[in-house]
Amino acid sequence: MLTIYGRSTRYCDGISRRSFLKIGALGTGGLTLGNLLRAEAAAGTSGSRQKSVINVFLGGGPPHQDMWEIKTDAPAEIRGEFKPIDTNVPGIQICEVFSRVAQIMDRCAVVRSVVGAEDRHDSHQCMTGWRFNSLRTIGGRPSIGSVLSRVKGPVDLSVPPFVGLANVGVWKNPGGPGFLGASYRPFQPEGDCLADMKLTDISFERLKDRRALLQSVDKLRREIDSSGAMDAVDAFGQRALDVLTSNRLVDALDLSKEDPRVVERYGDGKPYQFQYDGAPTVNDHLLMARRLVEVGVRCVTLTYGRWDSHGNNFGLVRDHGSKLDQALSALIEDLDARGMLDDVTVIAWGEFGRTPRINSGAGRDHWPQVSCALLAGGGMRTGQAIGATNRLGEFAHQRPVHFQEIFATLYHNLGLDPARAQLIDPSGRPQYLVEQAPIAELI
Repeated sequence: MLTIYGRSTRYCDGISRRSFLKIGALGTGGLTLGNLLRAEAAAGTSGSRQKSVINVFLGGGPPHQDMWEIKTDAPAEIRGEFKPIDTNVPGIQICEVFSRVAQIMDRCAVVRSVVGAEDRHDSHQCMTGWRFNSLRTIGGRPSIGSVLSRVKGPVDLSVPPFVGLANVGVWKNPGGPGFLGASYRPFQPEGDCLADMKLTDISFERLKDRRALLQSVDKLRREIDSSGAMDAVDAFGQRALDVLTSNRLVDALDLSKEDPRVVERYGDGKPYQFQYDGAPTVNDHLLMARRLVEVGVRCVTLTYGRWDSHGNNFGLVRDHGSKLDQALSALIEDLDARGMLDDVTVIAWGEFGRTPRINSGAGRDHWPQVSCALLAGGGMRTGQAIGATNRLGEFAHQRPVHFQEIFATLYHNLGLDPARAQLIDPSGRPQYLVEQAPIAELI
């Protein structure tokens, strides 16, 4: 592994660190890109027409009754302070905080009756569709990004098929490879604000010149040549270098290359409030997600905000919700304007809902009995509100929709048949991606 250090950089968390770029194991926790590319080749994957998913995880559990289904008929101790507003789809109302999403509801679908959640504070179920302990003895279920890496591989050989942008807080897990193994982990740009992806003392022009790069590591080469290690670099190692020296990935993460008017439309989500041990409301990540799928990434995951509203639930939702409203609506409109919306599925959801009754701290506690989700794009039949909870928001009263149905829908949108597609686990047994069918109302 080679680490190229740059000058001291101050990150968004206020901590001064030295920016760095790790050649050969960048963002993979020690897994080399060469190994990743070997695994893709062994799978027989090749580029194909791109279908992508952007998975926005609302870590902590957003309050379902304060998002897409305001309980106007419930008593005050359950209803809360939010009012419903009309959307551009007759008959569908959502929380007043989401005024911009309301104007593009024809391009969205809200699911008000998500069931099957565990009472677990992590992203696993929103990344895999499965409970945490499923197949845990052989590594667990793979996330959707890892499945796409295994089954479809890269669209562009210089761009990883799976990128995880989550990098802060207790719910930062971007989705793991499960029993597929470490070769199918997401590419994660390391460091706060992704600053370590930007070289300071070495220009990209110089990095793209392999000869200059090799000259810059002559000392390392001399130290290890006696073992013959350099002679072992094969075609996959060269492809790994192609990934690291291509400017496509880093350019996608560099918002200074975006039209400033587009950046302004997304907003920056600042000031960060209610963050505590969770993720900030980084609107930039939704714009980065669009730029990443545009250059060939099949799956982008990110964690947005900290929605664990045990206290001051309504202040939190006003803050997080209004910022998410800006970024999410900008993302959907942006994808649509670029002709990408039918090929990219956007989903925003959390691990569970919140209690119907407001607690003594004006908060809502954990409620795995029902939760909610917003979906857009993917060629789906949008402009719908699917399912409903009862008058008090306690349980799915109409059309319960299981996590697995949502994942079956995502896989369908990505060109995989959930009724047929299988993965072989380490014991040699075939495993279906999910066990339920897609949401019929959407496909």
